[in-house]
Amino acid sequence: MKNKGKIKVKKLNFLKRLSRFRNIILIVLDILCIAVAYFFGVLLVSEDTLFNISSYYANRLAGTIGISVIVYQAVFHLTKKYKQIIRYENSKDYLSYIALAIISSVIVSIIREIFNLHIATAKLNILAGIFIGIMMVSYRIIARYMLIADVVNKGIIVRKENQKNVLIIGAGNASHEIINAIQMNMQDKYNIVGIIDDNPKRQGFTVSSVKIIGNRNNIPEVCEKNNVDLIFFSIANIDNENKKQILNICQSTKSKVRILPGMREIVRDKQLFENLRDVEIEDLLGREPIKLDNENIENLIKNKVILVTGGGGSIGSELCRQIAKYKPECLVLLDIYENSLYDIELELKSKYPKLKIEAIIASVRDKKRLESVFEKYHPYLVFHAAAHKHVPLMENSSLEAIKNNIFGTYNVVEACDKYKVKRFILISTDKAVNPTNIMGATKRICEMIVQAKNKVSETEFAAVRFGNVLGSNGSVVPLFKKQIADRWTGYCNS
Repeated sequence: MKNKGKIKVKKLNFLKRLSRFRNIILIVLDILCIAVAYFFGVLLVSEDTLFNISSYYANRLAGTIGISVIVYQAVFHLTKKYKQIIRYENSKDYLSYIALAIISSVIVSIIREIFNLHIATAKLNILAGIFIGIMMVSYRIIARYMLIADVVNKGIIVRKENQKNVLIIGAGNASHEIINAIQMNMQDKYNIVGIIDDNPKRQGFTVSSVKIIGNRNNIPEVCEKNNVDLIFFSIANIDNENKKQILNICQSTKSKVRILPGMREIVRDKQLFENLRDVEIEDLLGREPIKLDNENIENLIKNKVILVTGGGGSIGSELCRQIAKYKPECLVLLDIYENSLYDIELELKSKYPKLKIEAIIASVRDKKRLESVFEKYHPYLVFHAAAHKHVPLMENSSLEAIKNNIFGTYNVVEACDKYKVKRFILISTDKAVNPTNIMGATKRICEMIVQAKNKVSETEFAAVRFGNVLGSNGSVVPLFKKQIADRWTGYCNS
């Protein structure tokens, strides 16, 4: 094993020394391509053989090759082709080599006509130009894949004990890009054990030399057999139901899962490997997102004074972020907790410097303070998100839930009616349906207050019920995410 390591080191050192003369080697190879192309061109346009070339062509070849070398080198240096890094060249670069070779051959023919030189004919020059372009591209491709990608680009000896075994889900363009990124730059970090794809016609085929080794049902077996550390989910255009099913299978293994986001994010940033992220709760829902009528929302909010109670909370702050997009005349944020209110105020002012934002410390329990705010700003639209939402805590502090949720809502409703607010929207909860806990019961009473007031007031009162809002302070989801993260950390440390 030690001797093999020494051989690899010697090869790397030799190639490093060789890379100092890179351009000289490329120029010499290009000159050889020119000479070989003209010899083969002569054999095609004449009846001569390789070992029996007529004096007519023999007398013209030396001059033709000499002039061609000068013209080709001038063209390639002017277009800076020798400054391109071979390992990063692509199909466009290869096509440009062929195009420049043909252009150079045309220039040689023009020089022949202008100066009446006894060199190859235009037909032979064009034919040789095509050969030259193909040969230049061919040896560059060989250099890229056999020398650069396999040896030079690694730069170090791969240490397998430090590698993480990777399984890739999906055999599309995204997986091709990810595999190339790993093979070109990260072979010392990742070892790709195979690809999973549900298409039965693709089984046994390869993507960038990586074999497709099974479908979604084989994931647990493959992970256990190959000690897979990471699963890269690289299917960007998949429906939510199938995505959820595959991710559930992946989650049943001990492997950490990283996922490629939707096509919109990929188009924004073409570095697919960098777009891989950890699995979020939203990925496992299997539900399509609701599309909003943005035009009607804009008409409702633009150039209006909007008030959000509980504006510093998780739901209220997200409402403020969405409202700010539609350019209200003034956005009033009202909350009793100063730290969260300060954070959302700074965030919005940084993102929307031209938007008028008023952050107000006040409690919805304080009727006089509320009326002073309404009298000063006269809001057109009020979102009432201020509430105690934690179910277990409200069971132990039921009076606080009643004072804040019920009487707080009543105070805001009365202020809206008194100061003729156009529309009031209560942020309620699905726990208000046949409530089985204090928090749900208080929110149901809030809905009843809103319904009753809507019958006698000029203000339009409405309530919207939210489910278990992902990531909100009252949601159990952040707790689950923390428990999953702790489990993964414990697994990694074990």
